[in-house]
Amino acid sequence: MDLDTVRTFVAAADAGQFQEAAAELAVTQQAVSKRIATLERNLGARLFTRTARGAELTIDGQAFLPHARELLRIAERAVASVRTGSRPLRVDVINSRGAASGLMRGFHRAHPEIDLDVLMLLDIETAVAAIRSGAIDASFRAVAVPGRPLPEDMESVRVLDEPLQLLTGPAHALAGARSVTVAQLAGHRIWMPGIVPGTEWAAYYDDLVAEFGLTIEATGPNFGSDALLDTIADTPALATFMGEHTRLVWPTGHDLRRIPVTDPTPVYPHSLIWRPDNPHPALTTLRNHLGSTHPDRLDSETWTPTWTQR
Repeated sequence: MDLDTVRTFVAAADAGQFQEAAAELAVTQQAVSKRIATLERNLGARLFTRTARGAELTIDGQAFLPHARELLRIAERAVASVRTGSRPLRVDVINSRGAASGLMRGFHRAHPEIDLDVLMLLDIETAVAAIRSGAIDASFRAVAVPGRPLPEDMESVRVLDEPLQLLTGPAHALAGARSVTVAQLAGHRIWMPGIVPGTEWAAYYDDLVAEFGLTIEATGPNFGSDALLDTIADTPALATFMGEHTRLVWPTGHDLRRIPVTDPTPVYPHSLIWRPDNPHPALTTLRNHLGSTHPDRLDSETWTPTWTQR
């Protein structure tokens, strides 16, 4: 059904005259008559009768009018759902406890008027495909992994360098330290079952191992962060890495220790990536917010892989 004919019908019904409906719609009276005739032909029913005072709805016209109004309301809602700025800003934060999730919570506190949809996508290929298709507006990633540069139709900006911390149980050999150097970690087993081969964070930890001779084990099934914390608390021989901004909660009896790593401090580089032709106005607001609240902290006392972008 042609919405222009439905819109013309509603205008004529409200005005009571085809001439007034034509003026409201900025068309000729002949065009209004043709549209009404087309609609009546499609419906197989007369909608108006001509009178000396103008045009009056028939019984069928009266029955159709509320449905016609609803059709126009539905059409307007459909258009609004994809109109720039009217839909929520969709952002991938990878997981709910990481630094990216914290950045988006800060953005929401600063801009509660902006509607958000927060998604969690595992790998960068999925995120890039979602950005390219318009399924999401942006994603937080470490870019670009060696041999897999960011596509030319994407842009990125570094938004946060997150220091790594060592997480140990109370009986671990380093549990009492106020800080540990990277050199002190050599020979200790660092267990990270959540590392997924082929992801950007797997490339990051591969470079960390190669640079400093660390032992990172990704063996065993990944039962999630709660199971990881249980194991670290109960196994003196194991420790793990956690980002400084990763939110963790554990039972009091675990007595876990978060220990800063120094000389140098390994930092994980978080970047925001997006498609430059994305017109959503809230995307610019997000980029400006991240640029003002999380300046780059990289200096000579920290380490990131050579492939990460400034």
